[in-house]
Amino acid sequence: MSDIVTVDWYLILAAALFAIGVAGVLIRRNALVMFMSIELMLNSVNLTFVAVSKELGLIEGQVAALFVMVVAAAEVTVGLAIIVAIFRLRASANVDELAELKG
Repeated sequence: MSDIVTVDWYLILAAALFAIGVAGVLIRRNALVMFMSIELMLNSVNLTFVAVSKELGLIEGQVAALFVMVVAAAEVTVGLAIIVAIFRLRASANVDELAELKG
């Protein structure tokens, strides 16, 4: 039996991580948990890009993963700043309460 981990295992792991991220976004009502779930989904996409890139012997998947990481870093800075500002105003990170801020 071979002990080599194939690209299929990475894709299964990425699918599981993406499913956990989707469940976190849909089930949880805390903005920070939803934010972390979105980051988990982005990382699962990165894992898919890198695994397929390695399998095909191309560099484009790794470059795409790098761009996704750059965009995710920018999203983290802006998103966390917004969440912290709202938390300071409302003392809660519950997204159901944030829906009341519509004007």
